[in-house]
Amino acid sequence: MTDTFHDTDSLVAALADADFERPPALVANAHVTGVSVARALAAYDVPVIALDRNGDGVAPPSRAVDYAGAVTYPLDDADGFRADVERLVDAAGTEAVAFPCMDEWVRGFARTEPDGVRFSFDHDGIDRVLDKANLYALAEEHDVPYPETRDLTETTAADAIDAVGGFPLVIKPAQKRKFEEAFGTNVIEATDRAEFDETVAAAREADARVLVQERVNVETGRDTSLASYVPPADGASYAGVGLGDGSDGRGSSDGDPLTAHDALAVVGNAAVRYPRGFGTSCLVETVDRPGVAERALTILSETGYHGTSESEFVYDSDREEYVLLDINTRPWKWLSMPVDAGANLPLAAYRDSVSTSDVPSSATGGLPSTLDGGKGSLGHSRWVYLPDYLELCATTPAFRDVLSRSTWESLVDGSFENNRGVTTGVYRPSDPGPAAKAIETAFGGREYYCSC
Repeated sequence: MTDTFHDTDSLVAALADADFERPPALVANAHVTGVSVARALAAYDVPVIALDRNGDGVAPPSRAVDYAGAVTYPLDDADGFRADVERLVDAAGTEAVAFPCMDEWVRGFARTEPDGVRFSFDHDGIDRVLDKANLYALAEEHDVPYPETRDLTETTAADAIDAVGGFPLVIKPAQKRKFEEAFGTNVIEATDRAEFDETVAAAREADARVLVQERVNVETGRDTSLASYVPPADGASYAGVGLGDGSDGRGSSDGDPLTAHDALAVVGNAAVRYPRGFGTSCLVETVDRPGVAERALTILSETGYHGTSESEFVYDSDREEYVLLDINTRPWKWLSMPVDAGANLPLAAYRDSVSTSDVPSSATGGLPSTLDGGKGSLGHSRWVYLPDYLELCATTPAFRDVLSRSTWESLVDGSFENNRGVTTGVYRPSDPGPAAKAIETAFGGREYYCSC
């Protein structure tokens, strides 16, 4: 646990005085996803350094974080970011493993390749996955359904609108951050040409490349994602993971491998979002969807990507099937759910990023029972992000609480931490700092720059 969010210079000084027994993890950014990564790694004695553009995130006060501090934001100054990270690694006296938690941090590490930094993900091939135009072209090649989409850099506005079926339609970015900085969201629905023109003009002003997409008739409550770790194609994987027979959502229904290499994967259903519809996930639980797993792993296999990823699908009531929306080549907000289910994706990525001599002994001893991919090794889990879930319950009369009395009791008394089945995004009585920071931020008038 760290009591201080350092500026860059003081973080360099603090790391120079530290003694690391193994490569630390560089977790950036330091908010909800970051604290989930930190907790998953710290449980196996991996040291964590949380990095961000400011100290407003919930991760720095976590007991899972050893050091926290500011670095140059990669979108503002990529060279400055690289220089800051290299100073930190040099001060630590050991290599470090990068765990970027948002797309701009993924690209920041991948494009600048700081000396002394190992990657927990495939930094060479991320653009083919993160760029939605490229992703959908690949989906087209492999008969994976996706929403009808047009890139405004390749067609006129009128042709794009006509191609996706007219209004209402969805406007979204090819790459997220600039769009999100401009609008505060990654998805905007336009109901007429005036709204369309206004949004596109603002996006161009922000230098954000946009896609026009059909508005899918999404069946609420059936959004489904594959949470996975795919090991590198070359060399042995120290994660010790494998595919199942499809009954647990990790393999095809006939037991055939889905990729040339083993993958650790859990299918999650975003059963509840806030706000309803296009909002962010606030309750996600494990489900059996082998078809979703097969489609996601097919795309990942074709890209050659290795690392942790979330492949997002929605159920289209008109098509009567799942369609691919996005693949995030990084950790994401509800990462703690697969970890609680028995799939510690960050730890698997860490193990494959470091030599065997650097792997924590406690992790080596714990992994075979939690990450061996054997049938029955994964259990059911449900993740809830309490701030949004409680707000939804309090402000949406049409929504009915889906948590049982016993689940609420386990959340209140903290016993959920000792048993598989329920986990949370931030709140944990054994690690109160992040929840306290979230409360302080909510009532202090400050807002963190993203929801994840």
